[in-house]
Amino acid sequence: MASIRRTLSPSPHRLQLSSSSKFKYQNQNQFLSSPSSPLSPFLLFYRRPFYRFLLCFLLGFMFGVFPFAHLHFDLDTNLGTVPFSHPSLRPRQRVDRHSLSSGIHRQRNSVWSSSKIKQAIVDGEKSIKDGKLVIVVTPTYNRAAQRYYLNRLAHTLQLVEPPLLWIVVEMGEAVTSETALILRKSGVMCRHLFCSKNNSINFKDRGVHQRNTALEHIETHRLDGIIYFADDDNVYSLELFNRIRQIRKFGTWPVAMLEQGKNKAILEGPVCDGDRVIGWHTNEKSKRLRRFHVDMSGFAFNSTLLWDPKRRYHVAWNAIRQLDTVPEGFQETTFIEQLVEDESEMEAVPPGCNRILNWHLHLESKNLPYPKGWELSENLDVNG
Repeated sequence: MASIRRTLSPSPHRLQLSSSSKFKYQNQNQFLSSPSSPLSPFLLFYRRPFYRFLLCFLLGFMFGVFPFAHLHFDLDTNLGTVPFSHPSLRPRQRVDRHSLSSGIHRQRNSVWSSSKIKQAIVDGEKSIKDGKLVIVVTPTYNRAAQRYYLNRLAHTLQLVEPPLLWIVVEMGEAVTSETALILRKSGVMCRHLFCSKNNSINFKDRGVHQRNTALEHIETHRLDGIIYFADDDNVYSLELFNRIRQIRKFGTWPVAMLEQGKNKAILEGPVCDGDRVIGWHTNEKSKRLRRFHVDMSGFAFNSTLLWDPKRRYHVAWNAIRQLDTVPEGFQETTFIEQLVEDESEMEAVPPGCNRILNWHLHLESKNLPYPKGWELSENLDVNG
């Protein structure tokens, strides 16, 4: 018996395949990652994290180096609208501070260019750099007119161009609060020192020890400037301090003095021929034996003479101080002899010594701290 075999029909999904479907199926397999199908160079570069980070970094760097200068940002705050742009494209505007309570207001009508601002800064730095520091040493003590004298001298020093340092020295174991308050309100750069010597010393030696305290302070801290001894009861011109800055080593000038106990004005100081010192004005016979006839407020010197051995070749290396063992009136000449050898090392201030730059006045008693009637034992009856 013959067997009949039935042929099997193909599966339905295979019959639906066409040449195009087969091509699509083969193309999808080609994109699978396998060792036999390597990726393109661009996709391989993009898939690595390091190269993606490097690409973003380069783009950010280029945007930072070449900013968009045409964009402006307006900051609307309580202080007003301030335009912000690249500084090389817009001029700078000056801002004035009127008061702390009202805030900061922009001055719209006054605009400074960058060149003017730079020139002003350069001129200010040059004036301070070229100006020598003036170190004013003032000994003071407790008396009736002390506050008046210190305030008068402080107002004078306020008008002097910086740099200036005011060293005020008091007698006692500590500084007094009254003097410290005057110095704080003066607006002058100052240092407040005290001399702890015995208060029983006389008036002549008191000023000597106070000035020596200031000299020791300058020598210890090596302050570089021109030292000038300015008593608080003298009268000074602003020209004097401007002339002092020009002194190289030692400068001197004539001082007008009101003779104590007499209605007579005298002159004490150098006789000058241009910038040279050729002689001295002297009036009292008792002081004719002095080597240099100069008042304590009639000379100034460079502070490097105190602590720089290269500037002190004519004397031994010891501390330059004022002496309290010499008779009254000889403190100036004995001190100057430690600084210079003769008149050839002195500078005339001003040239020719043809003007009086300060006055030494004797207007009060040295031994009377407070005048009679300053304090009352009983209060006055006031009918109001």
